Amino acid sequence: MLQSQTPHTRWTGQPIVLVGLMGAGKSTVGRRLAARMHLPFVDADTEIETAAGMSVADIFEKFGEAHFRDGERRVIARLIDGMPKVIATGGGAFINEDTRALILDQAIAIWLDANADVLADRVGRRDTRPLLRGRDPHQVLTDLAKVRNPFYAMAQIRVQSHHAPHEVTVNAILKALRP
Repeated sequence: MLQSQTPHTRWTGQPIVLVGLMGAGKSTVGRRLAARMHLPFVDADTEIETAAGMSVADIFEKFGEAHFRDGERRVIARLIDGMPKVIATGGGAFINEDTRALILDQAIAIWLDANADVLADRVGRRDTRPLLRGRDPHQVLTDLAKVRNPFYAMAQIRVQSHHAPHEVTVNAILKALRP
């Protein structure tokens, strides 16, 4: 089901940036969207790990979230180079004012919105999320949604992510990008 701030946002070849909470499907949907559109796919977290030579979890543990967010901002700025591609961001990337302004100015932001039940089910399958370590995923995601959803709502397109095949979300995005 598509919900958008505008009925359609015409895609003109700029980067497409997927934003939303962890577990919303940004990487999985992003790969499939890129394949359907015949575009390159880039996962910002993977690029950060490559640049830092360590995992996101290790960056958080060793240097803290502020250091990670600064590196994330720089990597996303490098990725948004005007070339058509699909970029999956980390859950906190769009919260950074500079990163958000860049994305909104030079790309199309698509918010993959999912409720806390869906997100907790998805992220509970792996223990790779630094913000969830040793905590109740449902509560953390509920709290994060309260803080972050107003920022995500600034995206040009909002697509609901449900317990459904990823192709449903990809199709909703493609529909929203048509003129």
